[in-house]
Amino acid sequence: MATAEQQQQIEHVHLPVRGLTLHVAQAGKGELGTVVFLHGFPEIWYSWRHQMLAVAAAGYRAVAPDWRGYGLSDQPPEPEAAEYDDLVEDLLAILDALAVPKAFLVGKDFGAMPAYSFALCHPNRTCGVMCLGIPFGVNSSSLNTLPEGFYILRWAQPGRAEADFGKYDIRRVVRTIYILFSRNEIPIAKEDQEIMDLADLSTPLPEWFSEEDLDVYSSLYEKSGFRYPLQMPYRSMHQNKPIGDAKFQVPVFVVMGEKDYVFKIPGIESVMKDGSMEKHAPDLKITYIPEGSHFVQEQFPEFVNELLLSFLKDHPMAV
Repeated sequence: MATAEQQQQIEHVHLPVRGLTLHVAQAGKGELGTVVFLHGFPEIWYSWRHQMLAVAAAGYRAVAPDWRGYGLSDQPPEPEAAEYDDLVEDLLAILDALAVPKAFLVGKDFGAMPAYSFALCHPNRTCGVMCLGIPFGVNSSSLNTLPEGFYILRWAQPGRAEADFGKYDIRRVVRTIYILFSRNEIPIAKEDQEIMDLADLSTPLPEWFSEEDLDVYSSLYEKSGFRYPLQMPYRSMHQNKPIGDAKFQVPVFVVMGEKDYVFKIPGIESVMKDGSMEKHAPDLKITYIPEGSHFVQEQFPEFVNELLLSFLKDHPMAV
């Protein structure tokens, strides 16, 4: 967990964004530019605490929003109408509200998708993109080749996860998901199981994730609940558009933990290794972290910070 002194370096603002109030954590003065961190599930701004402090100390401004419907941000009026395009537009509005002309984007899990989309749609507002755990150009139809107990297929069913999660308190739900997603195996339930049955209270937390960290996550999901997070990403994946002939005009850096269960999902490893990403990103770098899990930025913060700062240093922006 970040120390109290470190936490004091992070300030919190609430911005009016497209009819909602979104929470944004930030740190640093930004002499060298701005880095925007985009979380996944079951995460929130706090997932980037280590990276925020590192880039702030190096002379950048760190900005980490809670997506709409997550953490301390407002719930959208119609969560079931969730669209990835809303996240891209929210991100643009956040940059405008903070008077940031151009930024580096760092995405994780589903946060990688709007990061890639933003870079393609707004190259003039993007310095570069670094994404953890999710390459671009993956065909989501490959998910249908997995058993019906695959967690994404289960959670895509309206009401299924709500009934499963509803048997436990929020802390237990977040705890279980963190444990499952930290493993090397894809979370798949048997026919007579639900996803929450795949770990119990005797299962230890990952050694790099403290009870205090769990307290922070739990308190924020107590506020937001899971209504929107289940829509975005799990019930919105069909919206992902094929990349087609799109080409990135900015540097792209993809980092994958080799012990990340996502690496085993059909289509992920082939996209990472068959050269198809290079067709869309002329300036592409790929790095593997041998023991890295799905939460590599929390598991190995110093190593990820080193990779991130090196990427930023290699692509200085004019300020």
